[in-house]
Amino acid sequence: MGASARLLRAVIMGAPGSGKGTVSSRITKHFALKHLSSGDLLRDNMLRGTGFPRTLPQAEALDRAYQIDTVINLNVPFEVIKQRLTARWIHPASGRVYNIEFNPPKAVGIDDLTGEPLIQRDDDKPETVVKRLKAYEVQTQPVLEYYQRKGVLETFSGTETDKIWPHVYAFLQTKVPQISRKASVTP
Repeated sequence: MGASARLLRAVIMGAPGSGKGTVSSRITKHFALKHLSSGDLLRDNMLRGTGFPRTLPQAEALDRAYQIDTVINLNVPFEVIKQRLTARWIHPASGRVYNIEFNPPKAVGIDDLTGEPLIQRDDDKPETVVKRLKAYEVQTQPVLEYYQRKGVLETFSGTETDKIWPHVYAFLQTKVPQISRKASVTP
């Protein structure tokens, strides 16, 4: 069939902390695709911490500019995301970052090297995280419904990126050529 240079225009949607970045980088690693994030397209939105498309008018504008082929929606329970996002603690003086799940301090709430207390950034506090997740849901529900009506929405549900990824991979295999036949499903 030969290497087709056809573009796959895919949008990856998901709440903050749902694993969009991880999934994007795996897609570019396993498939002959370039990752063009919303940050590349809309640097100013990125600096303000907003994603794209977040609203119905944005989705419609994106569709007019580029015909979107598929929308991958990462559906991760809010409780799981909340745990992920609130697990980060910081030692302000050094900038050392701890994660309660993956890289915990030796003593809870205390920096390993100095013994000084760790703090949680406002962004990582449970009440802030819950607010961000609720805002995301309210804003993007119409966007997801729009893509659903267009027949391009594919939703992948789960609690871990490593468990969601094989399903995204299998779906994309039906859409795009792989970099190599020996590319595996492992992350």
